[in-house]
Amino acid sequence: MNMPAHPAIIRATVAANGLLLSADAPLLALQREAGSDVGAVLAIPQLAALARLASRLSIAVSRTVTAATERGDVDMWVRAKPEADGVQLSVIEWNERAAAAAPTDMIRREADIAAVSEGWTWQVDTQLRFQMVLEGAGPESALPQTPPLPGSRLTSYFELRPDEEGDLAILRGFAQRRAFRDQIATLIAEPEQCFRLSGFPMFDLAGQLLGYRGKAFPLDRAILAPHVPPAPAVVIYPAEFGRRLDRSLRQPLGRIIANADSINAQFDGPLRPDYAGYASDIAAAGRHLMALIDDLADLQAIDRLDFTVATEDVDLADIGRRAAGLFLVKAMSRKIRIISPEPDQKAIATGEFRRALQILMNLVGNAVRYGPEDSEVRIETGVDEGRAWIAVMDQGAGVPEDMRERIFHKFERLGRSDPGGSGLGLYISRRLALAMGGDIHIGDAPDGGARFMLTLPASE
Repeated sequence: MNMPAHPAIIRATVAANGLLLSADAPLLALQREAGSDVGAVLAIPQLAALARLASRLSIAVSRTVTAATERGDVDMWVRAKPEADGVQLSVIEWNERAAAAAPTDMIRREADIAAVSEGWTWQVDTQLRFQMVLEGAGPESALPQTPPLPGSRLTSYFELRPDEEGDLAILRGFAQRRAFRDQIATLIAEPEQCFRLSGFPMFDLAGQLLGYRGKAFPLDRAILAPHVPPAPAVVIYPAEFGRRLDRSLRQPLGRIIANADSINAQFDGPLRPDYAGYASDIAAAGRHLMALIDDLADLQAIDRLDFTVATEDVDLADIGRRAAGLFLVKAMSRKIRIISPEPDQKAIATGEFRRALQILMNLVGNAVRYGPEDSEVRIETGVDEGRAWIAVMDQGAGVPEDMRERIFHKFERLGRSDPGGSGLGLYISRRLALAMGGDIHIGDAPDGGARFMLTLPASE
């Protein structure tokens, strides 16, 4: 159970030579617990590495830090800002929690990952490429008949088996830069050979991850449940996929984007133009990854067998006006004019407001992204024979007739190599439209571009 977060920003000052000059009470307690004090070298390794990194780069650096204490672990979000005579540390988030493992479990973990005689030793870099394998001294420590080759990938040698919750312990460890244990794996070349992998991270003096070193202990294949591959026709995702995705990716990415934007805005002082440009590129790449995460979260939701949508009255004309407003700035940057439905126009349909707006944002976003500069995107709505519709038309190259169904396939981008999208947007949009009793059709716009039309049942 997590303990309450510390309510205020916690600060410390580190001299250029690494001495702790001052510290608020919580950080001072950690320093003393590590056997040091004010006026001595900062003895909290993670904070010391972060201070050195900020001093070496001469820019403010922010990242998560976890420190172990006698009571448990402390998760911190720390900002290190270099100053004339040292580095100012600011702990913006401070969350204390009980240790994840009981003492007996810690002994077991140490037995798994320490340099003991049981099992053979492996080492990989940050790209999961083998750097070294060593045979141990015991009978259970012999290398497989075909050992991994240096430079080959761990995932091309081992087939990793998920646990009962669908997690892979090794990937969770890599994501959190922590030790892991009990990752079950079989040899791809010899599936009857099964191993339990355990490992721990290796860092350089600046706190950068170098790779992992660990043990591979042979197991009796017969004790494992048979591996049943998922049926290809139905995609089933763990129920906690969205929550895990948010915890593992969305939150760190949000921090990356926020910090890159801060660097680009030069809030902490002027930077060289190329450095500010790098920060802008990092923020743009982060937003692209965030959009991909959103697409993946939607994909796991709509592909579940129990996926449903709400039923309510939605005004497609109002949704069209909202979508146009959301892309107005982007359109202006490309000199594209968006013509949206008139304020008094209505097209009432039955569906779910949030999902209908999501579809329109995808259609209008595509039109603005791929339409030619100094052109026009037009949004029109109407109601015909029990169906309400809204159409988005651009003045681009259009979509060839033989591609109009293919474009709705997963990851289909019709040969585009630009980083503009994931190829999931139209697939997700059509699945949402079908779930609401409607569909999306592609035709030719009057001015030669593409015409994407969403239809939904008209409200009675």
